[in-house]
Parts: sequence; structure tokens; C-alpha cells
Amino acid sequence: MADTPPATPAAPEASAPGAAAAAAPVAATAAPAVATPPKIKVRKHKQRSCDEKDAKGKLCAGHLKRWYDYPKEIEALIGPNVEIYRCEFCKTLYRPDPMQMPNSYTLRY
Repeated sequence: MADTPPATPAAPEASAPGAAAAAAPVAATAAPAVATPPKIKVRKHKQRSCDEKDAKGKLCAGHLKRWYDYPKEIEALIGPNVEIYRCEFCKTLYRPDPMQMPNSYTLRY
């Protein structure tokens, strides 16, 4: 039994630099996502759900919600203090119908 050599810890140390080198190209290939401008449509009269279709032709049908605090990039596209709606699923933006009375700053009794 005395003839067996003792175990050397060199094997785990040798694999550690190789593992770090293999992980480095994965991190280097990840590129930041480029922001694409959102699609802007005009709402139809009394429209409440999204009518956008995906690549397969399936209707989104997400609820259009009033978007109050949109970022500065969106404000540059649509203008300041605009009544804008956004689909809850596909994030398509909708301008109000020009023939419809605005929902902002109206008195209703």
C-alpha cells in the first residue's frame, strides 16, 4: 500500500483556466439589444382592443390602455402631452381617433 502515489491537486487547477477561457467567448458574443421604434397606429372609433397581427397572422387582441408616463424617446416621436394608448401585449402605440372627442380635459356631468 505504500507504493501508491499520493493524489495531486494539480488536476482541478488545470481545468479551471480552461473553463474560464471557455466562458469568456460566450460573454464577448452577447451584444446589447438595439431598440427599435414602436409601431404607431391611429385608433378606430371606440376601439378598445389591439388589431395588430403577428408574423403568423394571429390577432393580438390586447387591451388598449391609456399611457400617461411615456419616456422622452416616445415624446420625441409623438409630441408632448398627447393622449396615447398602448397595447398591453405587443406594445403597439395608438393615437386617438381625430373624429372622436378627447378623453382628456373634458367635463362630464
